[in-house]
Amino acid sequence: MMKTSILEYYSSLAESYDENRFGNSYGKYVDQQERAFLSSFFQNKKYKKVMDLGCGTGRLLDFATHGTDFSENMLNVARQKHPEKILTVGEISGIPFHEEFDCIFCFHVIMHQNHLETKAFLNECYRKLGKNGILIFDYPVKSRKRSVSPQEDWHAGNSFSASDIAALSKEQWKVKNTTGVLFFPIHRLTKAIRRFFLPLDIFLCRTFLKNWASYHITVLEKI
Repeated sequence: MMKTSILEYYSSLAESYDENRFGNSYGKYVDQQERAFLSSFFQNKKYKKVMDLGCGTGRLLDFATHGTDFSENMLNVARQKHPEKILTVGEISGIPFHEEFDCIFCFHVIMHQNHLETKAFLNECYRKLGKNGILIFDYPVKSRKRSVSPQEDWHAGNSFSASDIAALSKEQWKVKNTTGVLFFPIHRLTKAIRRFFLPLDIFLCRTFLKNWASYHITVLEKI
């Protein structure tokens, strides 16, 4: 029931999703941090096959060769923007491609799953990656969530600490890197000044202060 409600929710938002979520100053702030991370990560890497898992409307498909999402409506928008990409409907625990990937990245998806589903996601990505394949995904930081947004609902209901991720992944993965996203409580700052905090936010999220960021982006290597 929960999964169905999330699918219906995102399918109904497909046409307006980009503008509603990432067209405003808050969304642009998050988008730019994630793009800065991916641009830095993929610089000078020559991966042949990269999957955006949970690609939605294709916001980050510039960095991928393939994409999958559980909403056909969202994928239809992505196809209009990226007709050159290979896109199909699929689940994070049931990736529909037969190819073996060099890298998989997954943004704004794990927050909607429980820990059991997250483990299934890790197992499926392990299965679909080649030797020394890389998995990148983000998750809400447990300590930040408890102090800033303690409500538990299906949106952003899943949260972790870095040690949680290490424990979940220890048998199949090596943690290569963890970076923060959204250190400042940007929603509490006026829209006119948010963009001025962005460079400092990106810098601080790469220091020890990342432990107090809203989200972590973790990079795992298949072992």
